[in-house]
Order: sequence, then C-alpha cells, then structure tokens
Amino acid sequence: METSLLLFLLLAPFAGFLFNVFFGKKVSRNVSGTIGTIAVAISFGIALNFFFQINSTKKPILIELFHWMTLGNFNVGFSFLLDQLSILWLLFVTGIGTLIHIYSISYMHDDENLHKFFAYLNLFIFFMITLVTGSNLLIMFIGWEGVGLCSYLLIGFWYKNQEYNDAAKKAFIMNRIGDLGFLIGIFTLGYLFSSVDFTTIKTAVASGQTVDLGWLGFGTFCLFIGASGKSAQIPLYTWLPDAMAGPTPVSALIHAATMVTAGIFMITRLNFLFDLTPNIQMIIAVIGAITSLVAAFIALVQNDIKKVLAYSTVSQLGLMFLALGLGAYEIAVFHVITHAFFKACLFLGSGSVIHAMHGEQDMRKMGGLRKYMKVTYITFLIATLAISGIPIFAGFFSKDEILMVAFHENKALWVIASLASIMTAFYMFRLLYLTFFKEFRGTDEQRHHLHESPSLITFPLIVLAILSTVGGFISFPGHSWLNEYLKPIFIRAREEHHVDTTTFMLMGVAVVGALIGIGIAYSNYIKKSQVPGADNEITGFSKVLYNKFYVDEIYMAVIVRPIYAIASFSKNFIETALSGFIFGLGKVTNMVGTQGRVLQNGSVGFYLFVFVIGTASIIAYLFLAQ
Repeated sequence: METSLLLFLLLAPFAGFLFNVFFGKKVSRNVSGTIGTIAVAISFGIALNFFFQINSTKKPILIELFHWMTLGNFNVGFSFLLDQLSILWLLFVTGIGTLIHIYSISYMHDDENLHKFFAYLNLFIFFMITLVTGSNLLIMFIGWEGVGLCSYLLIGFWYKNQEYNDAAKKAFIMNRIGDLGFLIGIFTLGYLFSSVDFTTIKTAVASGQTVDLGWLGFGTFCLFIGASGKSAQIPLYTWLPDAMAGPTPVSALIHAATMVTAGIFMITRLNFLFDLTPNIQMIIAVIGAITSLVAAFIALVQNDIKKVLAYSTVSQLGLMFLALGLGAYEIAVFHVITHAFFKACLFLGSGSVIHAMHGEQDMRKMGGLRKYMKVTYITFLIATLAISGIPIFAGFFSKDEILMVAFHENKALWVIASLASIMTAFYMFRLLYLTFFKEFRGTDEQRHHLHESPSLITFPLIVLAILSTVGGFISFPGHSWLNEYLKPIFIRAREEHHVDTTTFMLMGVAVVGALIGIGIAYSNYIKKSQVPGADNEITGFSKVLYNKFYVDEIYMAVIVRPIYAIASFSKNFIETALSGFIFGLGKVTNMVGTQGRVLQNGSVGFYLFVFVIGTASIIAYLFLAQ
C-alpha cells in the first residue's frame, strides 16, 4: 500500500507532464491546465496522508523499489525515504505548487504554448518530489539536476526574447558550477562511508565510527558549494534575480517553494555531518549573513517590482543559511516554511499587478492601485507585513528566532542580520507604497484597463495571505510544535532557548527596527511623495546599488571574457594545427602520387627490368641470410 501511494505521489505530476506533452495541443487550454493542476493536487493529498501517518507512528517509511548498483562493498538502492523532514517539504512543494498551477490557468491562458508551460511545471514538481524523498545522495542528485533542467526551460520559456534565453543559460551554467561541487561532495562521502545512503551514514556517525575529519570537512564544503548554487548564495547568487525573465508563476515556484530551498534541505538532511565540521558551519553562517546584507542593499533601489522581490529572496535565503551555519537547522526549516507562504503570495501578487498593467513591471509607472485591486492590495499588504517581521504575522516568528540564535552565538552576525532585516522592512514598504499608494503614474490607456484579477488569480492569493498570517504559530519560542516534530531528524538535539527577559528584549529590538524601516519608507514615499528618478538620473552610491555592485560586470571581465578568449585561442590553434596536419598529409600523398606516376610509364620492358631486379634482390637476401 505504501509503495503504491509513493508511486502515485511521484508519478502523478509525471503523468501530467506526459499528458500535456503528447495531448496538450489537442485539448482546450482549460483542460490542459486542469489536468496539470489535478496531477499536483493528487500528490498534495497523498503527502497529507503520509504526514498524518508519520505524525501518528513517529516512524519513517523506507521504500526500496529495486536494487540499483553494487561496486565492491558499495551498494545503492533505488529507494525513497519518507520522514518528518521530507514530508514537510512535500507539503509546501505540492501544496503551494497546486495554488501556483491554479493561478497559472488564468495568468497564462492566452499564451500559445500553455500546454508546454504546464508540462514543464509538472516536470518541475516531479523532480522536486524526487529530490526531497530520495533515500540517498544519488537519488537526490537526480532530482537536483532535474529541477535545474526545468528551471532552464521555464526561465527561458518565452524563448523568442534573447535576453530571456541568456537568463536561462546563466541560471543553468551557474548551477552547473555548484552541482560540480555537490558531485565531488557525494564522491567524498562515498569514499569515507562506503555508502551514500542517509540512514547508513547517520547510523555510522551516531555509533561513533572513526572518520577522517579533514576529508569530511572537504566533503561538507563541497556540498555547501552545491547548496550555494541552488540556493543563490555568494558568489553563485546572480542567476536568481535574472530568473525573473520567466513568467511570474515560475518566479513564485522557484523562489518560494522549490528549487531555492533545495540547498537548505540538503544541509538539514545531512546535519549530523555538518555538526562534525564546525569550521565549515562558520563559513556557512558568515556567507549567509553577508549574502543577506548585500542582497538587501541591492533591493533598496531597484525599480522593477519582481527584481525587488528577487533580491529579497536572496536576502531571506541568506538568513536561512545563517541559521544552518549556527546549527539551528529547525529554525532554518521554520523560515523556509513561512517564507514559502509570504514570498509565493508576494510574487503572485506582483503577477496580478503586472497582469492588470499589461506587462508593466516598473514601479515608477504604477501607484494608486489599491483603489482598483483591493484583494491584491490586501493580500500583498499581509505578505509584506509578514516578511517585514511585524507581529503576529508568520515572518515575525521565524525571523525573530534566527536573530535570537545569532545573538546568543555570534553578536557580529546578529548585527549584520538585524541590519538586513531593517532594510527588508524599508524596501518592502517602499515597493508597497510605490505600487499601491498615491496617484496612478501610468498611461491613460493603462488606467482605463485597470481592474482586479480573475478569481483563479485572487483565490491563491487569499489562501497564501491566510497562511502568511497564521503560519508562524507552528513554532512559538520556548514551545515549538515544529521543533518537537523534527527532533528525530537530528542526532544532537539543540537546546531550545527559554523565553526570558533577553528573548523579549530581542523581539522588541527586531520590531522597533522593522518599524524604523517602515517609517523611513513612509516618510519618503507617502509624506514626501518621492518617486525614483530615471535610470540616467541615479548617481553616487545609489548607482552602485542600482547596478548590483557591478558584480555581473566583474564576473564578465574576470571570468567570462578570459574563458571566451582562451576558448577562441584554443579553437583557432586547434583548427590551424589540425588543418595544417591534414593538408600536410594531402601534400605528402600528392608528392608520392606524382613520383609514382613517373614510374608508371606504360613501358613493358621497364616493368620486366624492375621485376628481374626485384626478384634478384629477394634471392640474394635469402642466400645471404643463410
């Protein structure tokens, strides 16, 4: 029974993919979208069933479909593990995935390749399910590479635009860099433990098996490189903002629920290994904190509504890695969950705005939309309050716990994370005020067509806004259902901080910081009615931030162009050498042929003479050899 349910869980989205690939063009748009949505909804229902079962029995479910490979004492099964961690990921991947599919039925209705879009979405969900349910690193790697492929297909979905194709290629290549590190990490763990199975490695660590900590540190660092690529950490983060090239539902799927959370999932899954390498943990924490701050700085001045949300995602992911590096894995998971709620709501809300504005994404050309789009505005406001860390919304609880752990473990990292959080509140309310408040700044034609989005778009927004409000209650400081639920995942249970005076002081500081950020945004964009100037009017440090610290330009100058130059030199050298060798062979052959034609003169007497000379030479050689 469990095996059958697992197969349904995995194969329902894959069946939706196959249906839309082979029959999507032959059926109506609504049928194509409905089939794709039902496929993911089936997986969500099965995930709920497994959640209740595991929550009741407290026992993980291991299902081996078949034995995959044996190399000496190295064995790998094609098997899947359903436990507390994988079930949590399944719930929000398939649950939010279902809402995004519903949203896409309306949002993408007029696209000529609607069936292809739903096929790619279904395939994305299939690979994400594979990633989080695999019982070993090789199965995880299949899903890991699969979501990378699907991100390439979806980011470059509107392939007639070359910039979108470039963004897709950039995401694919930068993820390949991280994936190489991940693959080396897998090989290293296979060498150290003669296994890549999670349960086997965890048992070995728990039993005190001696392991070379130098090689283990190398392995976990390589795994972190893989996580940095998927979850957009410095220096492999620049692909994620460019991923905005894809349709807005793709942005919501990648940024909120699926691909970018893969790195956090993998590190949390292997928490028992990272606990043995504290130096690598500190690197993770520092990189996470710096990423959070840098991305927050960049988001301060962006004017594209989706770009602001994209850099916000990078910043929030940095906070999650900060928690991972400090050993607070369950808090990182908590923020993953709440972030999935409010970030999906924000991206889908931005899509609703873009839909009403006929494709316009520049906030300088918006304004006053709350009068025309009340549902979108209210849901967007709730999600903005959540990400800004305002009580009682979901983001307040998860972000506050990260800051609390950072305060107790490393004051410098706490300061960095707190600054990033204050900036988050500022740039998110800057976005809200520029988009929904004051007077409309677009064209008269755009004003004439302003309207609330259809119910298929607003329904997911309402559900996500509710989750953004109540989602934080799964983990109260000092009394957390989530922490208790995740305990079997960890070997070393982290001592939970008790609610005391320090806890309330830190909460107060975080809330005051958020209110300061909101207050500055209100002063600038409501009281002073400021509107960002044209691109050519941006100067000073704002220009540096607007151009994202020129990181892309630096990468282009330091890495890309030298590689192009080396490739061009190699191509020309190889072509020259190869063509010279081949043409040289031709010339030698031609010379031999020319001399051969001299000998082949048609004289029978000459031929007989050569024959006699040759025969005499052979006889003489044989005589002398005796």
